Amino acid sequence: MSSKVCVIAGVGPGNGLSFSQRFATKGYRVAMLARSRERLANYESQIPNSIGYAVDLTDPRMVQRTFTQIRADLGYVDVLVHNAGSLLAKQFIDTDLEDFEEQWRRNTYSFILCAREAVADMREAGTGTIIVIGATASICGGSNFAAFASSKAAQRSLAQSMARSLGPRNIHVAHVIIDGVIDTPRTRQYLPDESDEFFLKTADIADAVYALSQQRRSAWTFEIDLRPFGEAW
Repeated sequence: MSSKVCVIAGVGPGNGLSFSQRFATKGYRVAMLARSRERLANYESQIPNSIGYAVDLTDPRMVQRTFTQIRADLGYVDVLVHNAGSLLAKQFIDTDLEDFEEQWRRNTYSFILCAREAVADMREAGTGTIIVIGATASICGGSNFAAFASSKAAQRSLAQSMARSLGPRNIHVAHVIIDGVIDTPRTRQYLPDESDEFFLKTADIADAVYALSQQRRSAWTFEIDLRPFGEAW
């Protein structure tokens, strides 16, 4: 079995679960991070070589303690996939300051907290990969997504800065733009009349993310965008 360790920050029934499954099947030891201990226990029973860690990813002390425990349980971090986040659909005029700050904490602040911990391991090892899951809003601020779009744009800019500074240290940083509706039980319930082809399949997204993590340094990708063929762009 591979000795490599992958941390998935933000594991739920959509992308996070599929990312965990994909890296586990490829021989990684997987650390799954989420708020719900009950959900994580269920995923642990499904995914071999995985451990769930209940953590608030916006809390610096909890994040630090969690990564310390991951090192003790599994080893140093080779791959970080930051999938944590929150979507708020409100126009600027309807967005209060608490909502605005919360979007930044969940989408951007949580990213830097996890990345700082992972990079400490990767710099010591002289290699590593950090992949952050973004959104179309990171490059196109829709009228109904004032707080969400600004936080995802900041997340993307942070990833760009990290890629430039960490690349010479052999740490690959990549940003994945998800352009479309992800196929989850919640989105199926919300959009019951849409066909299968309308949705992005989480297993297919996971394939693309895993492939990014395996790229050689001479041909690294910083950014990819993923969408079903029928999505307008």
